[in-house]
Amino acid sequence: MVLTSWSYKDALIQTYTLPYLKIILKKLPEGSRVFLLTQEQESLKMRPDELTAVKKQLMEDGIVLLPFKYIPFGPQAGLAWTKSLLLLKKLVKAEGIDYLHAFCTPAGAIGYMLSLITDKPLVLDSFEPHAEAMVENKTWRPGSISYKVLLLLEKLQYRRASYIVSATEGMRKYAREKYGVAEKKMWVKPACVDLELFTSAKLKQQRLLNELGLQDKLVCVYAGKFGGIYLDQEVFDFFKVAYDYWGDRFRVLLLTNQPRNDIDTWCKRAGVPAEIVLDLFVPHSKVADYMGLGDFALTPVKPVPTKRYCTPIKNGEYWALGLPVVTTANISDDSGIIDQNSIGAVIETLNEEPYLAAVKKIDSLLSQPKEEVFTKIRNIAKRYRSFDIAEHVYQEIYGAKEK
Repeated sequence: MVLTSWSYKDALIQTYTLPYLKIILKKLPEGSRVFLLTQEQESLKMRPDELTAVKKQLMEDGIVLLPFKYIPFGPQAGLAWTKSLLLLKKLVKAEGIDYLHAFCTPAGAIGYMLSLITDKPLVLDSFEPHAEAMVENKTWRPGSISYKVLLLLEKLQYRRASYIVSATEGMRKYAREKYGVAEKKMWVKPACVDLELFTSAKLKQQRLLNELGLQDKLVCVYAGKFGGIYLDQEVFDFFKVAYDYWGDRFRVLLLTNQPRNDIDTWCKRAGVPAEIVLDLFVPHSKVADYMGLGDFALTPVKPVPTKRYCTPIKNGEYWALGLPVVTTANISDDSGIIDQNSIGAVIETLNEEPYLAAVKKIDSLLSQPKEEVFTKIRNIAKRYRSFDIAEHVYQEIYGAKEK
């Protein structure tokens, strides 16, 4: 049983979970099934006909969808999951489920409790700090009950887990120091990317360039959200520096569902002409086409301590398309990879001078032969984001079992 805290339509299911489940299924005995638990938010809720079609399609791949209602972490969620755990316990027994595989620590908390009452082995995947991250991005107060409870659950699930898969090497040290537990065997698997979907064929498609008025423009692309773990106003302050440097040749393409009113407000505060900032929300199946319109890309994760242990999915996608990336410092292993390989720019502090230095680095990269830059950056994606990494990790966990 695979446990997540995401809605089925969320990109974290579509790009970060389903591809891994298909790999896992290949490692399991023939005829095995994976039960996928999602937590459906109202804004992403599927219509009844959609849900029926999705369940049928997944069943063909050996995946059984278990959609639960999303309830924010807190007392109400605790009460609801107490009842749900009893239902899941019955399902585990009835279906002969052998493993509980949780993605990230909020779902890991559910996995931990279900493991206790079923005595099934727990696999923690994409294991990274969540409680501290919620404090750092000011969603929770330091010392709040939510923070204390989730931090305790992180420690407990780490202790109980039979297998642990983190996103970065640094998580080994963090877990040892923060949870006070002797180091356990841990595999490292960053967010992998479909190298057959994000290819050179997706770059600068003329139809889309014409449609969006981006012919002969220098385009910065960003696929993601604002606020929370991401910067907001600072992003537009960076755009202002880039606009002042490149002039009317510069354009921004945001692949986001952020309300336009917010975007216009940030533009006004930064002094960026709102008309140079385009925003679209497209299904993930089309993201590569639109991402490929960029000349360089942005990953504006807030540079807080726990982000050293995260795994930005978008970086792998950018790299697979050969795009130089501008990012903040100390984000995953990626900031170091970008800096050491000169495939983008790392912003050390959030002010005008580092923004300008980053723009100049990108300008220098874009002046080099395009094919050479594309090949160099795509090779980084192959090295650090290939699904071969996931194949190896899941072979170690599931492939050695008796067929």
